[in-house]
Amino acid sequence: MQKLQLLQNQYNPTSDDIFYHIVQAPPDPIFGIANAYKADTSSTKIDLGVGAYRTDEEKPYVFEIIKKLEKEIVNDPTLNKEYLPIEGLADFNKGCQKLMFGQNSPLIASGQIVTAQCLGGTGALRVGFEFVKRHIPGDVYVSKPTWSNHNQVIERAGLNQFEYPYFEPKTKGFNCAGTIECLSQARMGSIVLLHVCAHNPTGVDPTENEWLQIADVCKKRRLVPFFDCAYQGFASGCIEKDVFAVRKFAELGFQMIVAQSFSKNMGLYNERVGAVHIVTSNKDISARVLSNLKIVIRTICSNPPAIGARIAAKILTDEKNFNAWVEELKTVTGRIIKMRTLLKQELDNLKVPGNWDHITRQTGFFTFTGLTPEQCDLLTKQYHVYLLRSGRMSMAGITSKNVRYLAESIKAVVQKK
Repeated sequence: MQKLQLLQNQYNPTSDDIFYHIVQAPPDPIFGIANAYKADTSSTKIDLGVGAYRTDEEKPYVFEIIKKLEKEIVNDPTLNKEYLPIEGLADFNKGCQKLMFGQNSPLIASGQIVTAQCLGGTGALRVGFEFVKRHIPGDVYVSKPTWSNHNQVIERAGLNQFEYPYFEPKTKGFNCAGTIECLSQARMGSIVLLHVCAHNPTGVDPTENEWLQIADVCKKRRLVPFFDCAYQGFASGCIEKDVFAVRKFAELGFQMIVAQSFSKNMGLYNERVGAVHIVTSNKDISARVLSNLKIVIRTICSNPPAIGARIAAKILTDEKNFNAWVEELKTVTGRIIKMRTLLKQELDNLKVPGNWDHITRQTGFFTFTGLTPEQCDLLTKQYHVYLLRSGRMSMAGITSKNVRYLAESIKAVVQKK
């Protein structure tokens, strides 16, 4: 039987049906949860799966500044639909550099940062790892756990990947000692994928002191940092503080790669707005890097779309627009922080077994609850609460209206023998 199945899964050029051998692929777990939630007719259902912001009325949110600028762009008679350069919109790229590395970064002034617009954060990761494969091939170390798409993107680039022990289940915090020990044994020149802030899926970030320890071991082992910045502004609520790691590594002289996304912090989910930055040692090398980066992009998407980048550029390069965006972002992140506090209060008030302090210690979109896969299954099947089986919960799906029911549901599954 197994031999027959193996033969069925192989391409047979003599077959009348050339696609017969293709087997059904498993659905993406996150989008699968979203589809199941939509199909559920329960009035008490809660979607804690997809990491997209929702208002307290459980509605998607479009920033007011985004609406304003989009109208300006649509009504601008000087704009057209011509192709952008392969590396993207110049004003957008300049704005991205300043947001990530600082307005007065000497790396920007010296031309040491190569930046290219990409199709969101995933596109930046894909372009970045394809560049790594072609020019600095090495092992890639990823946190355990990490965002599941990281593993797939790295695999598609044809790179070997290993895990470093990031999350400590006992404390529901960062396993600094385990991370340092693992990276200290990594092969020289390996790449280390690091979440800049609001780690997905755990919500656990290193302290500033722990980041310095990570930088130290990267220096000693000559490891190449590859930062993924998908949630700038969502960890502490401060866009400057949230990129401490990137700016500190830059200050320490690291040559590195950074993937940047505006899906979350500008709400430009379906516009696919992102960038990849490569920090080099000098301007001449930057020119060579850019020439090769453009070859990678040309073969993946040829060049990026304009509308989302134009919106973001108007925010990043105009002080008034920038300040308006920052104020809105604070409101958005403030609601998520408030939901953490409310959920912990409800769990404590209901005397749910266990310690739930980690809910308010963790940051960003997600909380790694510590619930077992079986408990998560029960939450979904019996209480219509949709979340990943890993126990990852999107805080954006919690509202002042459903938080009590969520806490009661968690209590029920935790107490169930």
